[in-house]
Amino acid sequence: MKIIKYILEAIIIYFLFFLIKVIGLKFSRKIISLLFISIGFLFKSNKITRKNIFYAFGNIQENKIKSILKSMWKNYAYTFVEYIYLHKYRFNKFSSPQIRVFGKEILDNLIKDKKQAIFISGHLANFELMAMELEKSKIDLAAIYRPLNNIFLNSFMVSLRKKYICKKQVEKGKSGAREIVELMKNNTSIALMVDQRLGESERFPFFGKPAHTTTLPAQLALKFNCDIIPIYLERKLDNTFNLEVLNPIKLNNLSAQERNKKEITLKINKILEKMILKNPQQWIWTHNRWK
Repeated sequence: MKIIKYILEAIIIYFLFFLIKVIGLKFSRKIISLLFISIGFLFKSNKITRKNIFYAFGNIQENKIKSILKSMWKNYAYTFVEYIYLHKYRFNKFSSPQIRVFGKEILDNLIKDKKQAIFISGHLANFELMAMELEKSKIDLAAIYRPLNNIFLNSFMVSLRKKYICKKQVEKGKSGAREIVELMKNNTSIALMVDQRLGESERFPFFGKPAHTTTLPAQLALKFNCDIIPIYLERKLDNTFNLEVLNPIKLNNLSAQERNKKEITLKINKILEKMILKNPQQWIWTHNRWK
C-alpha cells in the first residue's frame, strides 16, 4: 500500500512540476499558493503547527494563528515552485539580483584565512538558496540533507540539489556522519538545518520546552576547532531574498564552561528562536520538535 501511495504522490508532484514549467514562475506562484493554502489546513500536520505556535507564542488570538499558517503555506508553495527554477537562481538569469547578501565579509575572511566552518540555519523562506549562495561565494561546502520517504521523488530532488544547490550532498545517518568527518578532515565546511526533530537526538530547551535537538554542530566545531556561523534568509514582498551571514560563534571567544556540547547547543537554539520570531510567517511550523 505504501508503494502505491508513493507512486500516486510522485505522479501528482511531477505533474505539478510540469505545469509550473509550462506556465512560468510568476503565475505558478499564484496558482500553487492558492492550492497549498486551500489544502494545507486539511493536513494532519495542521494540528502539529498549531501546537508549535502555542509553544512559541503562548495564547495568541485565532486570527493571528490563521495569518501565520496562511503565510507559511504560501511561502511553502513559493519554495515548491522555485525548485523548477533553481537554475535561474544558480546562474543569475533574472533581470535583477534576487539574493542580497549581508555580512559577506565573514565569508571572504573565511576563504582568505583558508578556514572551514559549520553553517547552521532553519527552514526559513526558500531555505535551499542558502547553501547555493554559500557555494556561489566560493566556499568549499557540503550540505547535509534528509532523504524523502518517497523513493520515486528522492532521487530527482537529490539530483536537483547536486546540480544547482551544492555539489556535495551528504545524507543524514551513520554513514553520512562518517562522510562528514572525512570531508572536514579535508577542510570542507558543512551546512545543515538545525530545526528538524531527530529521533535519536537529545532534548534541549527550545522556546522554553524540551525539544529534540541535534548536537552535531557543537560536536563538529569542538572536534575541528572551527566557528559555527548562523545564516538567516528572508523572503521580501517582491519575492527577492535577503541573506544575512550572522556573527560566528567562535570557540576561542567562549568561556571554559561554554566550550562544551551542551552550552554551544543551547546558544544555537537561542539563535534559531530569534530567527523564527523575526519572521514566523516564513518558518515551516510542521516539524514536530517537541514530540
